[in-house]
Amino acid sequence: MLLVTGQDDEEINKHWMSCVVPRPIGWISTLGKDGVPNLAPYSFFNALSEKPPIVMFGSNGRHAHGAKDTARNILETGEFVVNMATYDLRVEVKASSEPARPEVNEFDRVGLESEASSLVLPPRVKAAPIHIECVLLKAVELPSEIEENLLIIGRVIGLHINDNCFTEGRIDLSKVRPLARHGYGQFAMFGETVKGVA
Repeated sequence: MLLVTGQDDEEINKHWMSCVVPRPIGWISTLGKDGVPNLAPYSFFNALSEKPPIVMFGSNGRHAHGAKDTARNILETGEFVVNMATYDLRVEVKASSEPARPEVNEFDRVGLESEASSLVLPPRVKAAPIHIECVLLKAVELPSEIEENLLIIGRVIGLHINDNCFTEGRIDLSKVRPLARHGYGQFAMFGETVKGVA
């Protein structure tokens, strides 16, 4: 059995991201204080609690032009939207991961139509079947070897769920087909639902 130890060990970094899988993708839209929309996927994303509904994502690293636009926008405006990343939108999700300067409208850059949110200012990805509108609760600086490592925690204040997502009053993930992230640059799509597992 392989044993890997040491925080700086390359073997940990090589295998670590395949040890916590699958990870949902938070496709985060924000609005700069100058009014320019931003859109980027984050695989360090998950729900933290139910009552109240709280989500979190990790923003780490920097772009060549400085801090990541998503984190900066949220810290400046206090609002963001999580758009459901799906198999049908996989090309756009991947394209939106490429770094762009803050003045670039990333919806336009990747060919996505946006629509207004109901409770926050950042726009939503119109083609995404589910949107989660959030306000910033807290940003926590974490230890980092890559300049910036922020844990951003948001309170969910609204949901938009497309009517086509439902079967008998429940969200049917076989219709939504959400994307998830594995390690080694690999992705996964929602598979079979297993009953009888707590």
